[in-house]
Amino acid sequence: MMRNEKQRPRIGIGVYIFNDNDEILIGERLGSHGEGTWCPPGGHLEFGETLEECAARESLEESGVKIKDICFAGLTNDIFTVENKHYVTVHLTARFAGGTVELKEPDKWIRWNWIKWENFPKNLFLPVANFRKQIGVLAAPGR
Repeated sequence: MMRNEKQRPRIGIGVYIFNDNDEILIGERLGSHGEGTWCPPGGHLEFGETLEECAARESLEESGVKIKDICFAGLTNDIFTVENKHYVTVHLTARFAGGTVELKEPDKWIRWNWIKWENFPKNLFLPVANFRKQIGVLAAPGR
């Protein structure tokens, strides 16, 4: 079946940033698909960008956080049936390297919280929910 460019899956990135207490930075989404759900910083992989570059850029742009020790954690195939969107999401882990957590994009995020993996809220963004089903437990990089 032939599909047009708009129907091709996009590449999304999710960055699970761990602080020194092994809590992960997650935010409540606003304005886009998945509004009212929780996920880590992330976004679209841009042309010519490495996964690590995308993770660092999105983390800083969205939350003001600098990251280090970026590691690949997994992939999910995420089909948003209601929104008619399809993403392959690359999940990465990283360590907090500095900055102050803030709402850098208040049109896209309601708030940021540091939360333990086992205490994540129930209303998760589809890629995060799919990832949690796949892996069960997420370890911080270097642990």
